Amino acid sequence: IDCSLDLTGQREKKKDDKEEEVKDEKDAVKEKMKNREEKKQSEVTLSGLLNFIDGLWSAIGGERLIVFTTNFVEKLDPALIRRGRMDKHIVLSYCCFDSFKVLANNYLDVESHDHFPEIRRLLGETNITPADVAENLMPKSSKENANTCLERLIKALETAKEEAKLKAEEEEREKAEKEKEEKNKEAAAEEANNTDTVNENGKSESNIVKENPEGNVAKENGKSENNGVKENDDISKG
Repeated sequence: IDCSLDLTGQREKKKDDKEEEVKDEKDAVKEKMKNREEKKQSEVTLSGLLNFIDGLWSAIGGERLIVFTTNFVEKLDPALIRRGRMDKHIVLSYCCFDSFKVLANNYLDVESHDHFPEIRRLLGETNITPADVAENLMPKSSKENANTCLERLIKALETAKEEAKLKAEEEEREKAEKEKEEKNKEAAAEEANNTDTVNENGKSESNIVKENPEGNVAKENGKSENNGVKENDDISKG
């Protein structure tokens, strides 16, 4: 049973969705994407899977072995892999040199070869599964011998090493671009904030100038002075 389904992390996903809703309630695009993802979700729930597993244990009279496999154990819900439900955890890691020697002996009936040192070095530098190693060691025809199969494995290891290098470079480049984009967003937000502050200050200063009574006082004083001069002229004439 492959546990790498979305339902294995439903509780964490729901928690993250609630936090996301609080942050992006007004984001229409994310809301549409969320609705689309919800439609794609499996109709099987985590609770249903757990009840099914527990029902299997109680219904089986004799001894049975149920195997659960996954490539992402960190995504599995703790309730699914707790002791008593998953009694034994086995990590099937990448192929090491000792595992390779067992496979070489099984498929090619060889215990040592001139290519073994090179394969040992590449296995120490490259991650490759035992299944991939076995596929390359398996003769494709009666004309292929051990040397041909080992050379094919060496080429596969070199290819895997190069692909891993390119993938690491691509991830590093994407990470740098993402950091640069975040910095640009922060700078733009800070600039917009500063612009709003300047606009508010300018508006406030304009209001202060507009509401400043000095201009009105000067105007009134001028009017009063003119009136005073006019009144003085009238008195002189009188």
